[in-house]
Amino acid sequence: MPFIANTAEQQKQMLADIGLTMKDLFGDIPPELMCDSFALPQGLTEQQVRNVLADLAGKNSINLTLFLGGGFYDHFIPAAVYSIVSRSEFYTAYTPYQPELSQGTLQAIYEYQSLVCRLTEMEAANASLYDGGTAMYEAMMMALRITGKNKVIIDDSVNPIYRVMIHSYTSNLNIELIETHCGNGLVDRKQVLTKLDDQTAAVIVQNPNFFGCIDDFTDIADAAHKKGVLLIVSCYPISLGILKTPGSMGADIVIGEGQCLGMPMSFGGPYLGFMSTKMKYIRKMPGRIVGQTTDRNDRRAFVMTLQAREQHIRREKATSNICSNEALCALTAHVYLSLLGKQGLRETAHLCADKASYAYKRLTAIPSVKPHFKAKWFFNEFVLDLPTEAADVIAKLIEKGFAAGFPLGRYYDNMKNSILICVTEKRTKQQIGMLAEALESVL
Repeated sequence: MPFIANTAEQQKQMLADIGLTMKDLFGDIPPELMCDSFALPQGLTEQQVRNVLADLAGKNSINLTLFLGGGFYDHFIPAAVYSIVSRSEFYTAYTPYQPELSQGTLQAIYEYQSLVCRLTEMEAANASLYDGGTAMYEAMMMALRITGKNKVIIDDSVNPIYRVMIHSYTSNLNIELIETHCGNGLVDRKQVLTKLDDQTAAVIVQNPNFFGCIDDFTDIADAAHKKGVLLIVSCYPISLGILKTPGSMGADIVIGEGQCLGMPMSFGGPYLGFMSTKMKYIRKMPGRIVGQTTDRNDRRAFVMTLQAREQHIRREKATSNICSNEALCALTAHVYLSLLGKQGLRETAHLCADKASYAYKRLTAIPSVKPHFKAKWFFNEFVLDLPTEAADVIAKLIEKGFAAGFPLGRYYDNMKNSILICVTEKRTKQQIGMLAEALESVL
């Protein structure tokens, strides 16, 4: 049994035995980040703690009318979603390693995978990934494994949060990342085709892109495939109720953020990254994959078909260390999509698109507000140019009860006066009108 140093003297003796001091243990921490002690307040009773936390929570602005998107969306969630996923057999379930005891969970995961395949028009899906950003990274690494190449082209119309994550994950890897600049809100074909070569593993694009603009990447897929390059498409699942699917465009790997499928915004998570691909690439896909089979009595059964993690396969053949059980978030998306059905998803998508179109016309009627892009089609987000810095306008609109949008100057140098506004099915005509009046008064 290992020795545990419980007292300061024991700790000091143990360090002396190995020729170290406490200072040596923390030697890598810069001096400016070190502190001699923590100025902790006196302990509180349970009731006092509750009061303090309630006061802190009361300072949050939780009653704002949301016109904020940028990858995370305020959609209506039917009450039945929470009622189903909060059942104890789902809510506390661990990874279903023993199929004989986990048929319900495995069936739910299998059905989730089937829904993702139908939604994206692909052949196989996993269950699942942490969020949209890590899903994009995993898709990129999957493309590198498939092609054996190390060059990746990513357009700057892809969610900038995801691109920051990509650069962070790959900073110490031998990967050549090339960013192209979108023209007029859409992927600049000339730039992408010029940079495509025999060393390129993948092209990463997004539809609708971060600015809400709608594109068709069929031509890019054709050009990429001629050079042995894979096309990775990030998509917004609600939009697939009415838009052309990534699969029908020729995508090889499809990923995205599943938060809009029944998950509340929750200050940033937990969320859901989904991934689907062609069947021929399934053994290169990370995460868990549940399959349907029959038992020895010829009864339908569900099993973990593939799970290429280090714990389950030789390290050199492992695809990823995705190991948290994301099944509850996947189940939430499954329940949400099942409750809406095909027609419900289509109606929700139409509402988002139509209400955004109305808001676009209403806001651009303000004399000093102009559309930033000339792209003809957008889904539920669009970019407007204001006569002053967008971040300042957004701050003033918060005081009037509106989270009016995302200041694009945070990620794009030439867009400090540009604001990304999002409209979901939850926003009413009255709310859109009140935002227009508030914006006009602020300007």
